[in-house]
Amino acid sequence: MALIQAITDAAGGVLADSWLDFFSMDAMDDNVLLTKGTIYTGGRGSNTKGSDNIISNGSGIVVFDGQAAAVVDNGVVVEFTAVPGKYTYQQSSEHTIFEGGGLASNLGEMFRQGIERFKYGGGVSKDQRVYYFNIKEIKGNKYGTSSPIPFRFVYPDLNFAVTGGIRCNGVFSYRITNPLLFYTFTAGNVNPSFTRDMIDEQLKSEVYTALQPALGEFSARGITYDKITTYVDDLAKLMNDQLSAQWKDLRGIEIVSFGVNSVTAPEEIVKKINDLEFAKAMSDPTVAAGRLAAAQADAMTTAAANEAGAMTGFLGMGMAGQAGGMNPAQLFQMGQAAQPAAPVAPEAAPAAPVAPVAPEAPVAPVAPEAPVAAAPAAPPAPLFAWTCAACGHDGNTGKFCEECGAPKPAA
Repeated sequence: MALIQAITDAAGGVLADSWLDFFSMDAMDDNVLLTKGTIYTGGRGSNTKGSDNIISNGSGIVVFDGQAAAVVDNGVVVEFTAVPGKYTYQQSSEHTIFEGGGLASNLGEMFRQGIERFKYGGGVSKDQRVYYFNIKEIKGNKYGTSSPIPFRFVYPDLNFAVTGGIRCNGVFSYRITNPLLFYTFTAGNVNPSFTRDMIDEQLKSEVYTALQPALGEFSARGITYDKITTYVDDLAKLMNDQLSAQWKDLRGIEIVSFGVNSVTAPEEIVKKINDLEFAKAMSDPTVAAGRLAAAQADAMTTAAANEAGAMTGFLGMGMAGQAGGMNPAQLFQMGQAAQPAAPVAPEAAPAAPVAPVAPEAPVAPVAPEAPVAAAPAAPPAPLFAWTCAACGHDGNTGKFCEECGAPKPAA
């Protein structure tokens, strides 16, 4: 009877698996990282008795956005894709009557498959599966430091440096960037799904371990603890560098973003930093003068309301002011004297050097002119010469005109 049952099971199994399969995976939520694909029938169809782990040659596989798919044949990944679309699997060793090659050839292959299954008591002799990966960003992974992380508090402007511990918490997101590594070393041959809760505790523990050198790098760069929340992108990169050996190279996972909600430091260190910052501010005479003036205004208000009388209150305020040894006016003067002098306008840039002028061509010497004979100079006019009024002769020097003999006028 067992022999007859084996023949029946082998024949029935081969006929049931002769249908082409169609694999499709609906949207995967953030809790599922890897799941085994199942045959999709849409609520109809006659392919309901086929084997779970058999993929007929020529079957269809659909991949959507945010997914990757791998075909595993007898424990070996033989096909993989992360590109959305519909694919036809043509490398299966499970033949059907619907593939190419002719009906006679297909029936012969199915007969040989039946003989093979008969050897295993009518059951299948192979294992073929489709796995779907969730390659979207997995968000909302909370973390927190269970114990303080060593951190170096360095404030060069305050001349203060001390090592203490800080606590921080927040959320991070990661993504499967190498599905084959994730399948091989993390999820394995899971059935039906690999969910995030299976790995959350391990990831959080490794995040806490990687935070210590990452924050140490921040301290070495002079980033104070209260500014860590503004460097989340740098922190994510440092975390990936620290976790690359465990996550990227071993599991195929990388951190996408790393958020820090809050960072707290020991109260005694915070108080010391605040005191030093206040003392540094008071070292400025102008700031100290403003604070002293405000204190005096408050003291005057309090003195005026003194129960023993305003005069008693103002007398006490005056004694306190004398004991202080400094008043706002003096501090303001010190602050003004300490103000840096106005910057002197820079001198004008020197003029550009003048290009040297090319020497002029030499001028040919001019031949000397011939000497010109000088004309005899006219004799100088006689002193006291007069003009004759009778005849008009000019140049008379005596008492009578040299031309007409008229006497020289008396004037």
